Amino acid sequence: MESRVDGRRARWMQYGFAVLGTVLLVFALAHQPRRSGGLTPVAARRHMPELVLEQLGGGSWRLAEHRGQVVLINYWASWCSPCWEETPGLIRLSQELGPKGLVVVGVAMDEGGRDKVKDFAEKFQVPYPVVFPAAMSQMVYGMEGLPTTILVDRNGKVAKTYVGVVRERDFRADVMALLAEM
Repeated sequence: MESRVDGRRARWMQYGFAVLGTVLLVFALAHQPRRSGGLTPVAARRHMPELVLEQLGGGSWRLAEHRGQVVLINYWASWCSPCWEETPGLIRLSQELGPKGLVVVGVAMDEGGRDKVKDFAEKFQVPYPVVFPAAMSQMVYGMEGLPTTILVDRNGKVAKTYVGVVRERDFRADVMALLAEM
């Protein structure tokens, strides 16, 4: 009887270690830093659909008004811990590279109302526009995960899409490459 109990215990321990190993692997892959580079070649880039989004403070934000600038569109939510990790770098990029032609906009994907979004923006002192997708927008359903960031070149074409948290230096390298394009 005792050997049967030991056998079960050993199988459960193997099972537990297999599950733990799988969980750790998934976690490591999900939090793997994204590398810069790998921008879509200019000739292969597609136009970003026109965006007209309602701003947190009122009014509308329009992508078309930013032609000639590099635009970093960051989809995030106040409940998303990787978004909390990524936001300070986006703020620094906005402040440092804004005068050189970068526009950052944060698209809040929260469903729970504006108060949490407003609290998040105030806590981080977000200097760039925070906007909301239109109700029933297909944008909400097409996301693979949050944060998702779309980097748009000066001609309104998508140069790169990132899913998951991205290090500031990787965003910076890609943005600098786009700012250098003529």
